Amino acid sequence: MSSRPDGLRPDAAPAWLKPLVDNLDGVPRAYRRRVPPDVLATIVEANNQAAQAGARRDAAVLVLFSGPPDAPPGTLPDDADLLVTVRASTLRHHAGQAAFPGGATDPEDTGPVSTAFREATEETGIDTGRLYPLATLERMFIPPSGFHVVPVLAYSPDPGPVAVVDESETAVVARVPVRAFVNPENRLMVYRDANTSRFAGPAFLLNEMLVWGFTGQVISAILDVAGWAKPWNTDDVRELDAAMALVGHENGYGEAHRGTGI
Repeated sequence: MSSRPDGLRPDAAPAWLKPLVDNLDGVPRAYRRRVPPDVLATIVEANNQAAQAGARRDAAVLVLFSGPPDAPPGTLPDDADLLVTVRASTLRHHAGQAAFPGGATDPEDTGPVSTAFREATEETGIDTGRLYPLATLERMFIPPSGFHVVPVLAYSPDPGPVAVVDESETAVVARVPVRAFVNPENRLMVYRDANTSRFAGPAFLLNEMLVWGFTGQVISAILDVAGWAKPWNTDDVRELDAAMALVGHENGYGEAHRGTGI
């Protein structure tokens, strides 16, 4: 296998991930389909203003799938998983939220892959030498923090051990079975108390975490584009604190379990 100048190796994708890798342009479209037009217009305007002011804050996140390299195309292996963290409740931005590993670009980073890999190592201790960066998604603007985030899609047949490295930054590190996200019983729509249910977005209710917001939107879009999504009840709409209470937390994750499982 050979890498491109940007370090990406799309040819390293196993057959079961190829439909996603080959149709990545569909992810932003699927993401935007669930955003009300006026909200999307506000985000676009804020994005343009930040660009014109030279105030863009770049960041990258690692969307890491693990699973067998030899599963046939058109299938989702039972043991395929996705790396997810829960951010510490004391952080300034997105405290207590489930998220992909990642963060702001440092001056020494050479691009989104470099940023995502560095941040993932700092947060989860993962050995990035085991990972294949497959592709980057379109840069997405996150209004609450003002970051312009590039999701980096990666694959590993065996990523090795992962765990919380710094409890001041990360509360939970988990390799979540992809089928847990696919399961319609784990899906719902969530909105913030400050807004109305019209602004609800896709979320996933798992044993110890509620995956919502930007991360929930991206995962939902990926499931759609990869062809893994199953019909689910989009009328199950809950306010954020009520949804968080279902996993035993209120107003954030507080002292969440600091382990690698969920």
